[in-house]
Amino acid sequence: MTVMKVIEVMGSSDKSWDDAAQKIVSEASKTVKNIRSIYIQDMSAKVENNKITEYRLTGKVSFEVSGH
Repeated sequence: MTVMKVIEVMGSSDKSWDDAAQKIVSEASKTVKNIRSIYIQDMSAKVENNKITEYRLTGKVSFEVSGH
């Protein structure tokens, strides 16, 4: 039987929402093993002088819990 755990994380990027999502996964993987998916819950952006300067995400990262 597979047991999954979900954590909520926030991340940002000055490039894109895709890059922000990748940064979330990359940072989470430093302490969490067996990441299986990320569900994007919320997206927002910081705007300065009518241009997006920061892409922000809130996501749920799911990973397999190992009993070994």
